[in-house]
Amino acid sequence: MSFKDIFKKSFLEGYSGVEFSLPTILTALAIASALAFYIFLVYRIVTRKTFYSKSFNISLAGVTVITAAIIMTMQSSVVLSLGMVGALSIVRFRTAIKDPIDLMFLFWAISVGIICGAGLSQIAVILCVVVTLGILILNKFPVAKAPMILVINADKIDVENSVLEVVKKYAKHFNVKSRNMTETSLDMVVELRTSQGSELVKETMAVDGVTSVSLLSHDGEATF
Repeated sequence: MSFKDIFKKSFLEGYSGVEFSLPTILTALAIASALAFYIFLVYRIVTRKTFYSKSFNISLAGVTVITAAIIMTMQSSVVLSLGMVGALSIVRFRTAIKDPIDLMFLFWAISVGIICGAGLSQIAVILCVVVTLGILILNKFPVAKAPMILVINADKIDVENSVLEVVKKYAKHFNVKSRNMTETSLDMVVELRTSQGSELVKETMAVDGVTSVSLLSHDGEATF
């Protein structure tokens, strides 16, 4: 056998891919589907959005199975894999991921699909267990209570000191965010943390010259 024949044989063997039998394909897709459904349930339970996106959750499950099928196809032929990479590189995904937890779930779904497609289902199962435990454990860590916003409207411009004296009774730390003053009125916005919101509002409203008081709060996490 000449050097040319040896080079040609090695060159062609380099482009040979892995052949998958029908049971292997069905088994890999079945495991990927089961793990995709698991990710679907975890996302539904963990996420606490006001507007839950069911379509995004279904997309997570679909991405897992589709990715597994693509990886198996790419392993079957190197030439076909290069063509798929070129075709997929043309696609532009312009959907914005607004919540970081959504990005993590999307990457999780894609990773599980790649691992299942590569025939390493045990790693995919272990990954799902580890990620789930990590989410549940980290979610238990307490976060600082989000600050409240106290909005005061007064028809006198010299009530600021009286209002702040009341605020000091119910909040150890506070910050005057804004003052809006005219010749006959004063509007104030104070950021604070308190567990006695009702009493604070009542006593602030009792200050001479104050016409309205609003205490606003939200369920978001505090930022530092």
